[in-house]
Amino acid sequence: MGRSTWKYQVFFLFSLILHSQVPFPSSLSFSLSSMPPCSALLHFSKSFSLDQHASDAQTSYPKTASWREDKHCCSWDGVECDKNTSHVVGLDLSSSWLMGHIHSNSTLFFLPNLRRLNLADNWFNLSLIPSEFGNFKSLTHLNLSLSVFAGQIPFEISQLSSLVSLDLSENELLIEAPVWKRVIGNLTQLRELILDFTNMSSIRPNSSMNLSSSLTTLSLRYCDLRGKLESNILCLPNIQTFDLSHNSFSGLLPSSLFNLPNLSTLGLGNNQLVGPLPSHVSGLNLRVLFLSSNFLNGTLPTWLFSLPSLEVLYLGENQFVGEIGEFKYNSLMYLNLGYNKLHGSILRLVSRLVNLTELYLSSNNLSIMLGSEMFSKLKNLETLDLSNNSVSINNNAAHALPNLQYLYLAYSNISEFPIFLRLTTNLQLLDLSNNQIYGRVPRWLGDVGNNSLFYVDLRNNLLQGPFPILNSSNLQLIFFSNNNLMGEIPSLICDAIYLQVLDLSHNNLSGTIPKCLVNSTTLSVLDLRMNSIHGNIPAIFAKGNNFRHINLNGNQLEGPLPQSLVNCIDLEVLDLGNNKINGAFPYWLGGLQKLQVLVIRSNRFQGRIGNPKTKFLFPNLQIIDISNNQFNGPLPITYFEYLKAMMNVDESGVASKYMGENYYQDSLNIMVKGQYIAMERVLTILTSIDFSNNSFRGEMPKIIGRLKSLKGLNFSHNNLIGHIPPSIGNLTNLEWLDLSFNKLNGEIPSQLANLTSLEVLKLSHNQLTGHIPLGNQFNTFNNDSYTENLGLCGFPLSRTCDNHEAKQPPPPTLQQDENLGHENGFCWQAISIGYACGAIFGMFMGYLMFKIGKPKCLVRMVKLEKHIMPRRLKKNAHKRGGRR
Repeated sequence: MGRSTWKYQVFFLFSLILHSQVPFPSSLSFSLSSMPPCSALLHFSKSFSLDQHASDAQTSYPKTASWREDKHCCSWDGVECDKNTSHVVGLDLSSSWLMGHIHSNSTLFFLPNLRRLNLADNWFNLSLIPSEFGNFKSLTHLNLSLSVFAGQIPFEISQLSSLVSLDLSENELLIEAPVWKRVIGNLTQLRELILDFTNMSSIRPNSSMNLSSSLTTLSLRYCDLRGKLESNILCLPNIQTFDLSHNSFSGLLPSSLFNLPNLSTLGLGNNQLVGPLPSHVSGLNLRVLFLSSNFLNGTLPTWLFSLPSLEVLYLGENQFVGEIGEFKYNSLMYLNLGYNKLHGSILRLVSRLVNLTELYLSSNNLSIMLGSEMFSKLKNLETLDLSNNSVSINNNAAHALPNLQYLYLAYSNISEFPIFLRLTTNLQLLDLSNNQIYGRVPRWLGDVGNNSLFYVDLRNNLLQGPFPILNSSNLQLIFFSNNNLMGEIPSLICDAIYLQVLDLSHNNLSGTIPKCLVNSTTLSVLDLRMNSIHGNIPAIFAKGNNFRHINLNGNQLEGPLPQSLVNCIDLEVLDLGNNKINGAFPYWLGGLQKLQVLVIRSNRFQGRIGNPKTKFLFPNLQIIDISNNQFNGPLPITYFEYLKAMMNVDESGVASKYMGENYYQDSLNIMVKGQYIAMERVLTILTSIDFSNNSFRGEMPKIIGRLKSLKGLNFSHNNLIGHIPPSIGNLTNLEWLDLSFNKLNGEIPSQLANLTSLEVLKLSHNQLTGHIPLGNQFNTFNNDSYTENLGLCGFPLSRTCDNHEAKQPPPPTLQQDENLGHENGFCWQAISIGYACGAIFGMFMGYLMFKIGKPKCLVRMVKLEKHIMPRRLKKNAHKRGGRR
């Protein structure tokens, strides 16, 4: 009985080992160390799921899916065996769709004879790199790059003394100074060390002096390294690739780097290095030189133009001056000298560069004749960026760039379309923005690229005439804003079935919005503001659409707002201001969880904003402007309770981030500190509420004090009563506060003195009394902040408080009080006096007024108390002039 039970347990145990995806218990590791390699590999493969999204490479495929138990593992895809011993010596499962964890008791570690292991480009779910990797004593090549490992690089990696190549790049790893010291001390056979995107912030540059002298490749990009690169910091006689770009190195560029005899690739771009390039070098045979985005200066040395094998030269975004020399050899394929202070002609530059593929010269002081004969030699040119230089067009020549795919000519002061574009057959991107191009868009432009064009930018020019017909069905981004285009938007625009961005703002377009645009499932940005488009907004926004930004501000649209906008579940910005749209407040937009900006000002919306029918509305709303409508009733307290994005103050330093995407940054015309400002980019930290110029009544809700991220609050020109809530003193980020032209009474809360960021305060034309608070920003406001509050006293007013109760304001005037007025010639004040004195006297006074008119005393009172409402502020519309 006992013997059979033992046999059953052994059988069950091995069945579990061979077929289960559960990692082995650590207690079994020793007994299973003799597991056959094929069984170990099979169990290792079954510990992962296969997911195409786990690998990035376009050539990826699931190698382990073809593994079969009836075939020896030496024939399996990705497995390499020794021909003599049949030991598994190599395993390449890179880009194999593996998704899961690698545990310390994985059967991978039952392959003691491994020499080469490549698990790159998989998804290991932020696994730690197990210390058991240190047991592969024969390992010469280890590649775990781009595989979602995380945590500290284990100390045991430094025990792999036979390693020739180590690549742990593009994970979320950290290497501490003790481990780094052991790695560079023990791995003396290393020829290739790649740790890009590894956190090495605790490592100092002088610790790299002891790197293996046999090293040929050292790549430490994006490693948060900092400090100065001393001239003697590296002694690497065999180094061929040296890349420390995208770190924070400072100081002078070490000239000793240019004396390394075998150096082929030098990358120190995106650091903070200063000084000139060395004036003389000897024996240098660079193939790649990447020094962009530093603070290097001086002129370009002559040796730079005499490197016989130079293929890539990136010196952009520095401070180089002078002229560009003539390259002696034609090996150069990629050249970037943009964003410097270079001047002169580029004739000598391009005379020999027949192999040039990419040329970036933007933002210099160069003089360029585009279309001249010299460009006819650039038959291989695919990308040309001459933006922000002095460019002229030679349209008398027909020299084409047959392989041109990307052309950037923004801010180049050109006044006509380059005719040579007619001959391009593969143009994909065309940027002619911010120039002086005038007249109609030529018809041939619609056929440019032979249906390859996906991006066209003609914004900020002087274009006229009808909307151009573009025949490319592959168009994805169209920017035609700030021109003088007229006529209707053709429905043919919807033939671009992949269209993502359509910006036609600030033109003179008329007609209606094509229905096909709102029916699109690919369009993300629709910007038609500041045109003369009329009619209703099309009723049906398709389900499953991709809208992120819709801006129809400043047109003549009318009718109700289509409720199908609720289908725009990705919508972040909705600006419908300055139209004739009517109806009740669109509370149903509150279900759009990503909505950040809602502007419906200056329309014909009306009625009360009642309590919402659902909870948790507008959770991400940061800007809401419903001003200049006909809303009435109390302020919608319940809605304020749901504005979660306005309650959370982000102190993480995101002030430089803007709303929108790289291809389109959101821009708005919004009220800021009392003026309408055209914001070409909108900071993600901007939050504001504008309910001004409506007929809201009642008291201000205390809950406003919970919206602590607010930058601006405007309740002016309403009929609000009661006291200013002291809770507003909690809004420490508030920069402008406008409560003017209401009927607020009581004292200004002393808590408002806590608003140290407040720059604009408007409390005029209310019934406020008492002392004006002192201190902080209140010491900077002038009389205009408090005018027509006769009960206020103290600085900056000339009326002092004198330690006795401040003068009470007069009763509301006829024009201020919504309950007072005239009806059929009767004055309600007279009737109230009549009731106070008795019914008979009241009847007499009413009869007297009916017969002979209003008492002169009352007429004088009305004239003295007459309330003059200010004119509505005109918005300050500025044309956009920024680059993409």
